[in-house]
Amino acid sequence: MVNITVVGSVNMDLIITLERLPSPGETLLGSRTTYAQGGKGANQAVAAARLGASTSLVGRVGDDAFGAQIRRGLAAEGIDLTCLGEATHTATGVAVIMLVRGENTIVVARGANDEVTPDDVRRAQDAIARSDVLLCQLEVPLTAVEAALAAARAAGVITILDPAPAQRCPETILRLADYITPNRIEAGTLAGMVVEDWDSARRAAYELLRHVRRGVIVKLGGTGALVVTPESEHRIDGIAVEIVDTTAAGDAFCAALGVALAHRMALVAAARFANVVGALTVTQLGAQPSLPTLEDVRRFIEMRELTVTLPGR
Repeated sequence: MVNITVVGSVNMDLIITLERLPSPGETLLGSRTTYAQGGKGANQAVAAARLGASTSLVGRVGDDAFGAQIRRGLAAEGIDLTCLGEATHTATGVAVIMLVRGENTIVVARGANDEVTPDDVRRAQDAIARSDVLLCQLEVPLTAVEAALAAARAAGVITILDPAPAQRCPETILRLADYITPNRIEAGTLAGMVVEDWDSARRAAYELLRHVRRGVIVKLGGTGALVVTPESEHRIDGIAVEIVDTTAAGDAFCAALGVALAHRMALVAAARFANVVGALTVTQLGAQPSLPTLEDVRRFIEMRELTVTLPGR
């Protein structure tokens, strides 16, 4: 079994389904409200665990009811929570997700996630060192992200940075990543340009490749993904599915990429597998409830007759 460590955020998601987004000063009535566990770090940890990896999560929850509920849910997934701390007198992170025809708009109150520190990472060094892959995002302080990537690099562990949510990121952090997996907005923010199509994604990817060790994978949603390395580039076509909720699709993609690379799959084959996992995720409501198991992915590949390799097979 491969080992994945995730350093990142842990949230409770409040999902509100709407016909449209409200205008400033306007009150709208939603048609449905759902609570689901989320946070980019926790999502990626759950996704990796369901895809068969032994998974550890480094982060913080608050000392509130949401924190206790989330901890129980993550433990039920078989995730090692030894390095999931508790922030005292602080609320667990909360994300309000407004869902309109499958596409989401998200506002995050980071709460306990803001208290993840390099000391938390140092306490997790053993878990990081025995991992095959480390996954990081940008919903916890950048000092903790940099410390995690540096610890993994020193231990010879593959590092994947999902630079989300979109923000400028110091080159020192980018240079510690073997691979980065921005969506088009994140790629544009990092590269200082607008990314709208394959051509602009390609330009952004090559700009970012100047700062990344091995490769850039630009996620383009239903259009697919672009994989760029110093030696080659590949377009991976999107997979047509009925979109219910795009929340956590990017997290599922990143976790699947990490699991596949941990199994020593080639990058393009790993990205094709990740593309399937991301597509399957958008067919269900909620972040963690939508994340598929490896068996779910196998059945989907067979049903669609896709030429995609499963990790470990």
